[in-house]
Amino acid sequence: MSANAAADVFAFDGPELYKGEQALYDAALKEGLVVSFDTGPTWANWAGQFKAFQKRYPGIEMVYNDIGSAATVVTLDKSRNRPQADTAYYFAASALDAAKAGVVEGYKPVNFDRLSETLRATDGQWFTVHTLSVAFLVNTKLVNDVPKSWADLLKPEYKNAIVYQDPRSTGQGQVVTFAASFGNGGDMDNVQPGIDYLGKLSKAGNVLRTVGTTPYAQFLKGEIPIWIGYENDGLKAKFIDGMADDITVVIPQEASAAAPYAISLVKNGPNPNAGKLWLNFIMSEAGQNIFAQGYVRPSVAGIKLPDDVAAKMPVASQIKPLDIAKATTKKAEIDAGWAKAVLGQ
Repeated sequence: MSANAAADVFAFDGPELYKGEQALYDAALKEGLVVSFDTGPTWANWAGQFKAFQKRYPGIEMVYNDIGSAATVVTLDKSRNRPQADTAYYFAASALDAAKAGVVEGYKPVNFDRLSETLRATDGQWFTVHTLSVAFLVNTKLVNDVPKSWADLLKPEYKNAIVYQDPRSTGQGQVVTFAASFGNGGDMDNVQPGIDYLGKLSKAGNVLRTVGTTPYAQFLKGEIPIWIGYENDGLKAKFIDGMADDITVVIPQEASAAAPYAISLVKNGPNPNAGKLWLNFIMSEAGQNIFAQGYVRPSVAGIKLPDDVAAKMPVASQIKPLDIAKATTKKAEIDAGWAKAVLGQ
């Protein structure tokens, strides 16, 4: 690749991103449209993906909505006889639901084989495009000594300081439970250490509250000392929304969990070639880097991040990806165990 082509990778007069890209683009041009479900532009840098895709592929319009993971599956199911969407993006647990409902079809885009087995369906009915990692988001105006580990959070100095999402009603709360489990000797088959840990955190008096929706706005306002949430929200608060040095984002030393976010080709979608072109783009090295610019970690192994992004998201080998198929089978156990350990119910 020439220096000019490398610098302007989205100008389609340069080399192909993958073999067959030009032919797929030609076929997609005849359709002229991609309908992308649940890719809200403010989430995970989808806005950056849209802009880069349309720059590289003139003549293909992009239509999207932002309806949520579960609602996406319901909508696909209701419109199965006349599908409106070409692709569907969701928390990976919903991807399993979509596959089970028979509303998506197998497709293996570029770099599919570079995904670990837990991040994809064998037949390509869904595959992970990025992950979100559990981290401690610490307001350093309110917290003097920044905690580095799950063990640290149990210290008395963090009394009434910690907020996290309720695992019974939120996907993030479930992922936090797995992260706490990984950090306290558990694994995908044994979530009890995470449940026990969250119980200890409450009994220590360190939990300010648990919440049913994202407390991002409250965190930005300075109302939460420590939020056990997602790394990307912390980096967004730091570098985009003005908190700067008033926040420290910590991946706990013992271990953390990475939640997979997946995408699928919709079965009998109206613009199948354009849909495939879109999926290949976001799974290419160029597309994976665009996700990283939105502070979410690429799913494809071995992606080299731009230096400025890599400095903000350093390698953290203690982050373990969830096996989403196993995770969904543990939800009822986590719900009941958490209510007993934390609420005494």
